[in-house]
Amino acid sequence: MTTPYQPEDKTRAEVDALPGPTLLEFGANWCGICRGAQPAITEALADAPAGLRHIKVEDGSGRPLGRSFAVRLWPTLIFLQGGQEVGRVVRPGSAEDVRAQMAKLGA
Repeated sequence: MTTPYQPEDKTRAEVDALPGPTLLEFGANWCGICRGAQPAITEALADAPAGLRHIKVEDGSGRPLGRSFAVRLWPTLIFLQGGQEVGRVVRPGSAEDVRAQMAKLGA
């Protein structure tokens, strides 16, 4: 995994206020499924719209940001446009899974 998941540092209100396109990626650094999904995510993000903000959030029990988005499985990718969810991928199996939802950002 090239970029590790980071402990959450934003509240739901702060995330909801983010302008433009944002990708929230919820997972855990020790998660094998998260590690396995990284090549597909990286490949898809090579085609990301200009200005896409990618935030990798370390999720787990009692983490409020993940709970506020009803994250149940990792990795979960949530695509936001102006703080509003427009797409979601749970446990992406291919870069195309990610690209299909990323296209909803309208870039």
